Amino acid sequence: MCPLSFPDDPTPPPGEGGGEWQPLCRSTDLQDAGEACPFDVVYGGQTCRAFAIRYRGVAHAYLNRCSHVAMEMDWRPNHFFDLTGHHLVCGSHGALFDPASGRCLGGPGRGPLIKIELEERDGVIHWRTQYNLKPVSFGF
Repeated sequence: MCPLSFPDDPTPPPGEGGGEWQPLCRSTDLQDAGEACPFDVVYGGQTCRAFAIRYRGVAHAYLNRCSHVAMEMDWRPNHFFDLTGHHLVCGSHGALFDPASGRCLGGPGRGPLIKIELEERDGVIHWRTQYNLKPVSFGF
């Protein structure tokens, strides 16, 4: 049931600056080592897919782009964890990544995944924009 539509909430939490927080999904939408919540972003001027997962109780998000070849990683739609539930796996070439850091653990990956900052508050997961990471805007 994600992503959901929420009212705009560009206000960073107290004591935090930079970027705007974008609501993504309900906290309960992400289960440990379960199905990911996909979302679209503009990264470096290009629209691409991103995903949020939960690992060991903490939500994490990454661009859906393997560091080996810029291809989407899910081996089945919105499924990134290997069968053990301890690694993210690229469905194209089998590279393994640490779910908490995005660090490449094995296979043909050429560095870490591109991490997207998340936070949970009031039962909602938000992602933070950056200078090169923006929400997709639909110009009507």
